[in-house]
Amino acid sequence: MICISEALAEVMSSTSIEKRAVRAARALNEAYDYERPSSFSRALRLDFGNVAVLLISGTASIGAHGETLYPGDFRAQTRRTFANITALLESEGASWQDIVRTSCYLRDIERDYAAFNEERTRFYQEQELDPLPASTGIQAILCRPDLLVEIEAIAIFRTGDAKE
Repeated sequence: MICISEALAEVMSSTSIEKRAVRAARALNEAYDYERPSSFSRALRLDFGNVAVLLISGTASIGAHGETLYPGDFRAQTRRTFANITALLESEGASWQDIVRTSCYLRDIERDYAAFNEERTRFYQEQELDPLPASTGIQAILCRPDLLVEIEAIAIFRTGDAKE
């Protein structure tokens, strides 16, 4: 995992910032391809010299054709959400080891937080994360009534020969 102070130093010394959309079409489609299009990128990649930052939009249990997967099954939706974020990370050569922050939106935080934390803890243990990402849990009305959880994330990693 990259040190934040090193990443900030690289960002500050970089003369240009390259920006492009991130896609993982096998896992989930683009939001603008929905039956009712939505205007956002699944993620943006910002390149600052040898440091890349992925800004991953709120991601949920969405399938490759834009359909909600596992309606009513909170744990299955949580697992699919982690899988979708994993696909976005992998499409850019990153992993959960590069995640520095998550914001976790639950439709009913009082009802579902314990289950969410169990699923997240299991997933993070599988990923062998140490340290764990910074995180915030928020109760929110999500974009579809059948979605129960949505997660956004920030990853920072070295690119090219500089990546360790």
